[in-house]
Amino acid sequence: MTAFAFRPMLADDLPTIKRWLEAPHVREWWHDPAEQFELVSGDLGDPEMAQFMVAADGREFAYLQCYKLGAWDSGFGPQPQGTRGLDQFIGEASMVGRGHGSAFVRAFADRLLADGTPRVVTDPDPANRRAIRAYEKAGFRRDRLVKTPDGTALLMIRDP
Repeated sequence: MTAFAFRPMLADDLPTIKRWLEAPHVREWWHDPAEQFELVSGDLGDPEMAQFMVAADGREFAYLQCYKLGAWDSGFGPQPQGTRGLDQFIGEASMVGRGHGSAFVRAFADRLLADGTPRVVTDPDPANRRAIRAYEKAGFRRDRLVKTPDGTALLMIRDP
C-alpha cells in the first residue's frame, strides 16, 4: 500500500507547480498554465486556501488545494457550514492512471471528515471521466451539474 504525505506548499515549490501546469495532461483540464499559475501562486498564504504538495512513498507527484467553501463564489448552492472544497492534479505524468489520484484524495478527505469537517466537495468538468471515476473511488457521489465561474461542473459530495 502506498503511503501518501501532504506537505504545505511553499514559495520554493512554485517552479515545480509551473512545470506541472504546463504538462499536456494537466493543461487539458486546468487550461491556461499562465493564468492557473497566477491563481495558485496568488493563493499562497491565503488563510482560506490550504495548498499541499502530495508525495507517494517520499516522491512528490501532485498538487492539492483545500479551501473554505464560503470564501469563494463556487456556485455550489447551500452547503453545511464548514464544508471544504478540493481541487487537485497529478503533475508527474508517470503517476497518472495508476490509482494514485483516488487513493490520495480518499486519504485527504478521510482526514478532513475525521477531524469534523461536515462535508467535502469537488467539481470536475463533466467531460473529465477519469477524474469523476477517481472521485467516486475516493468515496464521493455525484450530486448535480452546477454553474461555476469556470463554467459547468459536476458537483460531487462526500459526507462522513
